This record gives sequence, C-alpha cells and structure tokens, in this order.
Amino acid sequence: MGSDPERIQVLLPLPLSGPFDYLADGDMTLEAGDFVTVPLGKRSLQGVVWNMAPEQSDIAADKIKPVLARRDLPPLPRTLMQFIDWVASYTLSPPGAVLKIAVTVPRAFDRPKEKTLYRLSADLPEKLPEKLTRGRRAVVAAAIGDMPMELKTWAGLAAVGSGVVRGMVRAGQMVAVTVSGDPPYPEPDAKHAGPDLSPEQQKAAGHIRDMVQARIFKPVLLEGITGSGKTEVYFEAIAEALEMPGAQILVLVPEIALTAQWLTRFEQRFGAEPVVWHSGLTPAQRRRAWWAIIKGQAKERARVVVGARSALFLPFQDLKLIVVDEEHSATFKQEEGVIYQGRDMAVVRAMQASCPVILASATPSLETILNAESGKYDWLYLGERHGEALLPDMTAIDLRHHRTRTGTWLSDPLREALEKNLAQGEQSLLYLNRRGYAPLTLCRSCGHRMECPHCSAWLVEHRSNGRLVCHHCGFSCQPPRICPECQAEDSMAACGPGVERVAEEMHELFPEARIMVMASDEISSAAEMHAMISRIERHEVDFIIGTQIVTKGYHFPMLTLVGVVDADLGLSGGDPRAAERTWQQLEQVAGRAGRADRPGRVLFQTYDPGHPVLQALLSGDGQAFLLEEARAREQQMLPPFGKLAAIIISGRDYKPVVKCARHLAASAPKGCGIIVLGPVSAPMAFLKGNHRFRLLVKAEKQVRLQNILRDWLNRCPHGRGVIIQVDIDPYSFL
Repeated sequence: MGSDPERIQVLLPLPLSGPFDYLADGDMTLEAGDFVTVPLGKRSLQGVVWNMAPEQSDIAADKIKPVLARRDLPPLPRTLMQFIDWVASYTLSPPGAVLKIAVTVPRAFDRPKEKTLYRLSADLPEKLPEKLTRGRRAVVAAAIGDMPMELKTWAGLAAVGSGVVRGMVRAGQMVAVTVSGDPPYPEPDAKHAGPDLSPEQQKAAGHIRDMVQARIFKPVLLEGITGSGKTEVYFEAIAEALEMPGAQILVLVPEIALTAQWLTRFEQRFGAEPVVWHSGLTPAQRRRAWWAIIKGQAKERARVVVGARSALFLPFQDLKLIVVDEEHSATFKQEEGVIYQGRDMAVVRAMQASCPVILASATPSLETILNAESGKYDWLYLGERHGEALLPDMTAIDLRHHRTRTGTWLSDPLREALEKNLAQGEQSLLYLNRRGYAPLTLCRSCGHRMECPHCSAWLVEHRSNGRLVCHHCGFSCQPPRICPECQAEDSMAACGPGVERVAEEMHELFPEARIMVMASDEISSAAEMHAMISRIERHEVDFIIGTQIVTKGYHFPMLTLVGVVDADLGLSGGDPRAAERTWQQLEQVAGRAGRADRPGRVLFQTYDPGHPVLQALLSGDGQAFLLEEARAREQQMLPPFGKLAAIIISGRDYKPVVKCARHLAASAPKGCGIIVLGPVSAPMAFLKGNHRFRLLVKAEKQVRLQNILRDWLNRCPHGRGVIIQVDIDPYSFL
C-alpha cells in the first residue's frame, strides 16, 4: 500500500500566471526542480516541480489532476529556479514564460542515446595466449590508455580488419563499455601557458583571481582603453575558476556570431574551445550543450560556456564566475517576449549563485560607472595599450566646408587618406551603421515613398539581392519600375547611403582594391564570419566597409585608418541614451585603428563637430562627457537616477487598442513619486501588423515601481486581442 497522494505545484513553460496544483502519488519520490509530465486539458506537458509544500487552496483534492510521471533528468538547479522567479517578478512577466527560456531546447527531455564502445580487458595479460597473432598485437599496441573506442576506430588505428577486433571481443580480450551518445566536450586546461601580462594587467588579474578564490558575490567593472588587453585579464579569472573541480564559468557576449577571434584566443589560452550557446545551433547541438551543462557528475560537466544573453537561463550546477564582455552593448537588452537587460540580470544571477561577475568594456555604461563610483562594484582600469600600440589620432572633417560631390558620400580629405593608406599597403575601415544600399526609395515625380505594408517604416533597398526589405518584420519585394502612386515609369530613386552604396563608391574610386562589406545581412553563419575575419587577418582585404558589427573588439594589426562616414547618425531622436550610445559606438570603432606597432588614424565626417560626443572623442575626455550626461539625466529623473517603465499596448484592431490605452491612462496611479505620460501613438505606430500606443512611467528611485505597476495593470482588464507589454528601463523608444 502506497502512502496518500501529496499536493505539489508544477510550473509549465507557458505564459500562465503561475504554477498549478497537482497530486503526486505517494510512491513517487519528487523534489523541487524535478521534471515531470502532467496533464493540462487534453494535453500532456512537461513541467518543473516548483513547490513541494504549497499553501492549501480552495480547490478540492478530487478536482486536482495527478502527476503522470517523473522524467529521468537531473533536477533544475535551485539557483536557476530562484533566478526565474526573480526575473518574472522584476519584469512583470508570467513565471512560465521565463521558464520557457530555460527549457526551450528541442528534445531536451530525451536522454542522449547510448552507444557501445570497447576497451582492452583489465586482466588482458592473464588471458593472452603465448603467441598472439600479429593483428591482435597491433590492436594492443594501438590502445590509448584505457580509453574506450568504437570497433572501427580500433581497426583503423591498428590497421587491421574489423574481424580481428571482433575476435578479441569474443575471446574476452576486449570488453564493452556503454557510454552516452554525446561525447564529452574537451576540458579547458587552466595551466595551459598564456601570454606575458604587463604590470598593469598583472595587478588587475591578481585582484579578480582573489575574487574568484573568495567564492562570494562581488561585481567588478574591468574598464580599459581599446587594445589594453582586458580579455587576457579576465582569462586569468577563468583559469582560477577552472582550478576548482566541477566549477562552471559563463561568458556573455553581445552577438555570438561575432566571436570568431575570441574563440581562437580562448583555445590558444586554454587548449580547447568553450561550449558555445546561441540560437543558431542545431537542435542536436543545443541538446548536447544543455545536457553537458546540467549533468551532476563534475567530470562530465561543461566547464566554460560562451553565449548570448539567453545563456543566463542555462541549468548550471556549480556556477563560479560570470563575465559580461562589452557590457555596454545595447544588444544585451531583450526586446520581445520576456523583456530584460542581460547585463543587469547577469549581476542578479551571480548574486544568487554567490560568485563574482566581471563587467568588461572600453566604454562602460553610465549605470555601471555610477555603481563603481559608489563602491557597489569594484573598479579596475587599464589605461595602456598592450605592447607597442598607441592610441590613434582623431580628426573631424567638417562637411559644411568639405562638401561631398553630388551622389557621393566620401569627402576629399577622407578619399585622400584612403588612397594614401592603400599606397602604404595598410588596411582601412569605413564605418556606417546603416545596412543595405539606401534607407529610402521614393518617386521623383510625385514623392511617393516605399513603405512596409505591415510597419510604419520605409523599405530599405538591398541591391546585392535586388530587394526592398523591412528591417522590422522581414517583408521584402522587388523594387518597382513603375511608381505605385502616380504610375510614372523609371521614376523611383534611392535616397541616402547604406554600406552597399559606400562600397559602390569605393569600387569606383579604387577599382583594383580588395573590398569587403561586413554587415549582418552579408553574414549567414558564425563560420562565414570566421572566414571573413581570417581573410582580413591574412591581409586579403584592403578596405572594410561595415556596420556596428565591426566595433566588437576585433584586432587587425594592419588596420591603421578608420573613416566614420556619418558621425552624426544616431545623435537625434527621443532616446535619452542616444548620445551615450553613439559615443560608445564611435569610440569602439575608433579603437580598431593602430592596434599593433603601426600608428592609427581616425577621421569623423560630421556637420556638427562641436557636438559634445564629437568633442569627447577628439579630446579623449570621455569622463567629462559622461559626467555631463549624468547631470542631464539626474535633472530629468532618468535612469540610473530614477526609474522608467514603458507600457506598450498593441493589437490588430485599432479601436480596442486606443480604448485600452485611454482606460489605462485614466486609471493611472497619481502621486507617490510617479508621473505617467501618455498615451501616445508609438513612434513605430504600426509594427508587424499591430497598432501600437505607449505610456511612459517615470518614478523616483525609492519607489517600488513593480508593485505599483502590477496593481495598476491588474485593475485594468484589456479587451480581446489587445496585448499589454511592460518594459522596465526601456532601451528602445520605437
């Protein structure tokens, strides 16, 4: 006779309000974190035991459905469960939607298939006949320690037929070993020789090694000018953590496809590549990585994982260090579904795992700098370029005086610098953060502009594939020969430059030069990116023309000239972080020049050389610029001096969206240190077929904003087909 069923709560990876009650059979041994199969309606779903002792509810026991089965998986680690609850509460997201990020691996609930390998018998010497055949002696000689291998591998190493190996199995001279179908990942070697560090690097590395040894939560800002060797410094922290048996390390990077050089440097430093995690992996690759991370046995566990922001939700068993590289990058902000800031959530993840977190950047975010200044974070600074490299000279080209010729985008001073650099056999980079050929196509006869039918956005011409493309929803069409509005023939004209158009101008200027365009549209995989980086490193490219993906820490020894085609791009608009973000991007792209023993030079084309961002770059006084930015935000009660939240109301039908937005505004909380602005049509009023309105909530720093928002939104039911999203501390104001 089994014991009475036990009431438990199970969280399902669905956007539901919370865990559901189920009854677990008394003979079913369960604990929090276990994966189970439960019924929901007519379906059977996989979920996670979230609470073993829930408070009694009003639901009668005979109305509660039973747990169907316990899955044969290691339990979800307690620290990850706490993190999921924290993220859900902070972002006002359903806990199940956050859980879905952690268990969104196809076939994750299926154990890796097992396979049979063979090794030499431990008592082989006793079973050996006096005279072994030559083939069997070759098999014995081919053994690699006691490592098990497939029969065909044994035969290949020994250069014998498979019958020889099978005969040894039948004779008991080889024994079968059942292993997981997924081979373990190579383990990085902490003692693998690394490069010599400068005294400045050694001091910083010693500090973060001590942090790892202390095994306590502590954030540290690792700031250093471009080329100062921040990566080698935090590699020392990784090496220290690898000395701990079974310890796991997470490195977050802004865009995983752009880490080709980083992966090479990691392998050179530790003798093996880390486990990589990103959305471009195949289902089998994702399942293998997920299982290697959650495994309970320390010897089989994935030790170092490098990934995009979603890697924060991987089931680490023993997290001992988190590194956020390029911590300032806006790409750490998740803008859809569960909306969160990956850098900030990394600090929370480290706090719950009781481990250090390193935030590395040459241009730290204002939020991180203020935390370092207040003493909340340790602050390490590297102010010297590694080796013989010097910071590049920076000059502004005033386009009011050096006007570009009609139909061209490069001024005479920039053209002359490019020509000189080519003659010297050095590489040049032209930076323009605008993909495609032209951002706008319009009719010269009637002024009609080609817009996306699903978004409030112009279609961007991509001449490389002959399409007009919406960069928001992906809609594309062929450029029309006849204007859709006035029917004029051959009247459609491309307006403004994208990287493809700059490349076209460069081909006309330097027809014999080797030119490469680097933009996300041009790169389909990490392997393709790696091939492009290798070509640049081998000096098979003279001119690189790229968007912001070229700002991500690449080191090209022969790259000595950077030209910024439009330094004013991004400085206008309603985004309170626009100036800071533009300064970061331009500082980062400028840092690509002169990173070896050749001096570098940076030219900024601008109509406003007196703008504070340009002045900060030209003077090298980024601290003064950030101080002024901080003062401006403090006066406006904007983050990090106040709290900000955006409420986005969207839906297919316009009227219910407007009605909901107005109802929310009418019932908005008043006083208590809160100001509610709106509703207004979002700048991107029509996106992916949805009408959109926005409200902006400003609050004083001490206000418990999430509690107020939660109560407010719960009091305001929205109409059918209307979606309400909350974005805490928004980065996008579209």
